[in-house]
Amino acid sequence: MFPSLQGRMPQVDFEEIMAYLRGTDERRTWPLWQEDDCLAFIARGREYRSEFHINPSFEMQYSLKGLLNLHWRTPEGKEQVSVVPEGSCLYQAPLVPHSPRFGPDAFQLVIERKRRPGEIDRFHWFCPSCDNFLHEETFIVADYGADPVSRAYDNFFSSLDFRTCRKCGTVMPDR
Repeated sequence: MFPSLQGRMPQVDFEEIMAYLRGTDERRTWPLWQEDDCLAFIARGREYRSEFHINPSFEMQYSLKGLLNLHWRTPEGKEQVSVVPEGSCLYQAPLVPHSPRFGPDAFQLVIERKRRPGEIDRFHWFCPSCDNFLHEETFIVADYGADPVSRAYDNFFSSLDFRTCRKCGTVMPDR
C-alpha cells in the first residue's frame, strides 16, 4: 500500500525540525513525506511575502508556532485575510490564490495532495498601490524540498520590469 515507505510509519519531531530551520537561512521548508497522494512539510515564515500562490490541491495549514495571516483572493479578486492562531488549523480549497504570511519565528505544518504529473503551481504578484496584476511565475513542483516559493521570488525580484506596474508606475520594493 505504501511502497516507498517500505512498511515504515514515519514519526516526526516537530521541535527538532523547527530548531534546524530556525538555525539556517538555506532552507525555509522541510518535507516530512511526499508519498502516494499525500505531501506534508513544515514551513518557516519569512520577513516578507508578497505573492499569491495558486496550487491545484487543497491545503490544511496548522499553526505549530506563532500566528498565520493567510491573505487570499475571492473569485472576484478582492483580498481577504484569515487569521490562524497558534494551535489552530485552516482548510483551504484548491485553486484559491493565497499568501501565507507569518514571521521567521513562526512555523506551519502543511498537508496537501501531492502534485500529479504535469500539474502547475502559479505565483502571482499584484501592485501594492493599485492592486493591478504584475507578474506570474509557474513551476511544476515535483519536490517541496526544492522550495519553489524561493525560486519564484528569485525570478520575480531579479527583474525590475516584473516589479513595475504598467498601470500606475509603482515599483514593488525589493525583498
